[in-house]
Amino acid sequence: MVYQISEGVGIRVEVFYRPEQSNPMYSEFLFAYRISIENLSNHPIQLLSRHWDIVDSNNTHRTVDGEGVVGEQPILMPGEVYRYVSAAHLFTDMGKMSGYYTMLNRFNNKTFRINIPEFQLIVPFRLN
Repeated sequence: MVYQISEGVGIRVEVFYRPEQSNPMYSEFLFAYRISIENLSNHPIQLLSRHWDIVDSNNTHRTVDGEGVVGEQPILMPGEVYRYVSAAHLFTDMGKMSGYYTMLNRFNNKTFRINIPEFQLIVPFRLN
């Protein structure tokens, strides 16, 4: 698990390897991740978009951009936490992800970026 505070927003990431949805013989590895976004500021914020950089162990780099997360653009009041689960598919048994969210301060209508801390995607047998 990784945790980071950026611009008054806490981001917590937990990663889970999904062996039942992976096929190592064909270099297919699926990782689920749960992200918690906590509004530590004193004003409402809204998640507008996401940007991901995904790198696997053969140095293949992919970028993913899109509106919101899991089809939502949640609004968080001060002190609220929003959680969602998503997944990433790799062609190697190790990799990493990082990125940022573009947020809107709903008090002054200014956008700002929240860094998503880098986290590792590693199948458990590689950790032995």
